[in-house]
Amino acid sequence: MATDKENGLMDIRIPAGWTLAGLIGGLLFGMALHGTPGFAVVEMIAAPIGSIWLDALQMTIIPLVASLLVLGISQMAQAASAGRVARHTVGWIFGLLVLGAISTCIFMPLLLEAFPIPEGAAGFLMTGEPAAPSEVPGVGAFVTSLVAPNIIAAAAQTSMLPLTIFFALLALAIVRLPTGQRDTLLALFRALGNAMLVIIGWVLAVAPVGVFALAIGVAANGGGGAFATLAHYILTVAAMGTLVMLAGYVVAIVGGRIGPLAFTRAMLPAQAVALSTQSSLASLPAMLVSARRMGIRESTADFVLPLAVAIFRATSPAMNLAVAIYVAHLAGVTLDTTTLATGVLVALIISVGSVSLPGSISFVVSIGPIAIAMGIPVEPLALLVAVEMLPDIMRTIGNVTMDVAVTTAVDHEEDLGEEPLQP
Repeated sequence: MATDKENGLMDIRIPAGWTLAGLIGGLLFGMALHGTPGFAVVEMIAAPIGSIWLDALQMTIIPLVASLLVLGISQMAQAASAGRVARHTVGWIFGLLVLGAISTCIFMPLLLEAFPIPEGAAGFLMTGEPAAPSEVPGVGAFVTSLVAPNIIAAAAQTSMLPLTIFFALLALAIVRLPTGQRDTLLALFRALGNAMLVIIGWVLAVAPVGVFALAIGVAANGGGGAFATLAHYILTVAAMGTLVMLAGYVVAIVGGRIGPLAFTRAMLPAQAVALSTQSSLASLPAMLVSARRMGIRESTADFVLPLAVAIFRATSPAMNLAVAIYVAHLAGVTLDTTTLATGVLVALIISVGSVSLPGSISFVVSIGPIAIAMGIPVEPLALLVAVEMLPDIMRTIGNVTMDVAVTTAVDHEEDLGEEPLQP
C-alpha cells in the first residue's frame, strides 16, 4: 500500500480479476453440485464464510464514509473560495451531479420496465425471496429525519441520511476554523480514513474467497439465471453512465460553444486512455492535450482539469443510484418520490467523498449508504462488486468526458479562451 501524495489517502490494490473469477467459479460450482448429496455439506461450509465476509465488508462503511465526507467536502469548500473560476467550476460540478442523479431516477425505472430483470435473479438476495416491503415515510417524517438529535444513536441505527448531512455540515464548519485547528481535525479524519482503507483493503484482499462462497448459494437459488442477471445489470447500469457521457457533449456544445465534431475528435485520445487505464488521474495528461486541441486557454485547463479530477466524479450519483434502483427492483422494494429523494440526497453528498478511491472500494462506500438510506438490501452488493470492473469502464469514460466538457464551459464563461473550433 502507498499513500496518495495529493490527498494523503492510502492506495489500495484490489484483486479485481480474481474476484470476478471467484464469482464465476462459485456460480458454476454451485450449479454443478446443486441437487447432489454433497451440496448440503458444501453450502453448510460456504454460507458462514460468505456471511462473515459480507459483515466485514459492511463494518467499515460508517467511519470510512465519515472521514471521506469531511475530507472531500472540505476540499470542495476550500476550492470554491479560491476565486471566481473555481466558484464557476464548483457551480457546474454541483449542477451536473444533481442533473445526473435526477436523470437516473427518471430513466432507470423506465429502462427496467422496458427490459425487465431476468428470471432467476432472486438468488442474488441470498434467501431467494423478495425483501419485505419497508414503510415509506411521509413528507413530514422525511424532513424531520434529515437531522438526528443524537448522532451516536443515528450511527448505531445506521441512519445514513442524517449521518451524511451531519458530516457534510461538520466538514463545512471545519473549513471555517483557524488554520491550526482545521489542519488538526483534517489530519485526524485523514488518519481515520486511512485506517479504514487498510481494513477494507484486507477484506477485499480475500474477496475472491468471500464472493466464491456467496455465489454458491446464489447458484442454488437462481441457477443459470444468475449469469443473465449479471449481464443485464452491467448493461443497464452502464447505460446511465452513457447518459452522463452524452450530457458531456451537450455541455461542451451548449456551454462551451465547441462544435460537436471538434469536441468528438479532441476527446478520442483522452477517452482511449480512460478506457485502457480506468483512471481519471491517469487520463489527466491526455485531457490537457484535448483541451489545447479545442483552443482552451492553458491557464484555464491547467486549473480546472486538476480541480475536476480531484473533486468531481460526474457519473457517481447517476450510476450509484442506478445500482441501488436495480437492487430495489430485484428485491421488490417500492420506490416512491420520498425514497428516491432520500437516495438522491445521500448519493450527492457521498459522491464528493469517494472521488479519490478505486472503483471497487468506492462501490462499497458509495452505494452501501445509498441502499441503507433507501431501505434496500445491501447483500447483493457483495456479489455485484465482483463485476464492477466492467461498469467502471463507463464510469471513467463518462468522468473524463465531463471533466473536459466542464473545462470548455468554464473557459467560455470567463471569456479567456480563443474562438472555439468548429466542425
